[in-house]
Amino acid sequence: MKKFTKLAAHAAPLPVANIDTDQIIPKQFLSTVERTGLSRGLFFDMRFLSDGSPNPDFVLNKPAYEGAKILIAGPNFGCGSSREHAPWALLDYGIECVISASFADIFFNNCFKNGVLPLILDASQVDALMSQANGQNARFEIDLAAQTLTGPDGNIYHFEIDPGRKKSLLVGLDEIGQSLMQQDQISEHEHKRKLMTPWLG
Repeated sequence: MKKFTKLAAHAAPLPVANIDTDQIIPKQFLSTVERTGLSRGLFFDMRFLSDGSPNPDFVLNKPAYEGAKILIAGPNFGCGSSREHAPWALLDYGIECVISASFADIFFNNCFKNGVLPLILDASQVDALMSQANGQNARFEIDLAAQTLTGPDGNIYHFEIDPGRKKSLLVGLDEIGQSLMQQDQISEHEHKRKLMTPWLG
């Protein structure tokens, strides 16, 4: 997966709590296992009106937030059913980081496996950033190595992240990629196991 080191980008505010994975990517878009092309279904019921035209009131349809790579969302983002298509759709659209006060566990874990940074801050900090992003094309800067987010007003916010997950994002390796980095050790173990327990085949 793509490395995540630093991100300087515009942010789109979505001050809605409990956005579930069906809202992020509705079920009719789950028939594919391809990670590309899912952006067309991202927030489909919010982005489009019943006649299929873009909803002018939805934040990602507003010119001020065109090209936003950061989403600032309400608490409990990504709740509901487990679907890895949710971070796939966000990334395919161009969203590389979601900031919230809290995330649903499965969605949170799936983000790290697919190169999306789910960044947790205190609710008051999220509200402050939401206010700065609201109504303007404000620029935010994220430095994963330093674990800092710099807001448009220059304030610096520090965030916590599991060291292992941080490393996987910095080097751009998911769990399978990390396992393949140990291929020599795995092969050596398999060879020893065959010698010690030949009856296992």
